[in-house]
Amino acid sequence: MNKDIATPVRTKAILEKYGFSFKKSLGQNFLIDTNILKKIVSFADLTEDSGAIEIGPGIGALTEQLARTSKKVVAFEIDQRLLPILADTLSPYPNVSIIHKDVLAADVRAVMTEHFAGLDDVMVVANLPYYVTTPIIMKLLEDQLPIRGIVCMLQKEVADRISAKPGTKDYGSLSIAVQYYTEAETVMIVPKTVFVPQPNVDSAVIRLIKRESPAVSVKDETFFFQVTKASFAQRRKTLLNNLTSQLPDGKQKKESIIKALEASGIEPSRRGETLSLEEFGRLADELYSYFH
Repeated sequence: MNKDIATPVRTKAILEKYGFSFKKSLGQNFLIDTNILKKIVSFADLTEDSGAIEIGPGIGALTEQLARTSKKVVAFEIDQRLLPILADTLSPYPNVSIIHKDVLAADVRAVMTEHFAGLDDVMVVANLPYYVTTPIIMKLLEDQLPIRGIVCMLQKEVADRISAKPGTKDYGSLSIAVQYYTEAETVMIVPKTVFVPQPNVDSAVIRLIKRESPAVSVKDETFFFQVTKASFAQRRKTLLNNLTSQLPDGKQKKESIIKALEASGIEPSRRGETLSLEEFGRLADELYSYFH
């Protein structure tokens, strides 16, 4: 058994060997606690027939745990300085491929076709760079990739927003966007002390399991998300106020918006945060004909 990468001593030795310095702009915080890494991997329920996609492998601490529990790991790394380090630390694991690309610019589906041929089960498992968490999660979901789900570590505050329920202060358009595609739950809180360098925020691990079909069926997805975004534009304002000020020509169409709210059985004086996904689905469909 190879020695774990994710110990304070081994991490320090690897960083010193390569003279590596952290780039703040890339949000680099490396985990130095093997137990936490093993736990993260366990939430993904991988088998020896699973594939795993990782984003931002760093020096390979999580990658190594994934390589030990799955058939094949593909990791996207944007920082060229880490490539020789990963080639070294992951040399015992022939089932790992490192792709030097920004995942936001990559054709992930093509990569999956190439590397996961014959594998029916693929999970994304990652300690995401905090400055770009939301765009990465949304890309993975919107691209409708053939994945079972995502287990990722991210800023606790973002995890709270993603898994929030209606009627809570964290519930917003991000909660709806993610829960439209997945069942979302926060599965673990992670203290700052298990990272180098220590981030100044608490972290959490979230598990998103893809729904067989979206949570609600709507006439037009883009418009549905436009309506949810508009409804939360100013949290203190009522739905009617937000929709009239945020939707195109909303002020001219105020009467139509009132009609659509009534037809969906939603009081115009309610606030966006009180609506369930189903209510937003009904509302978007009622509004659709007035705005198209």
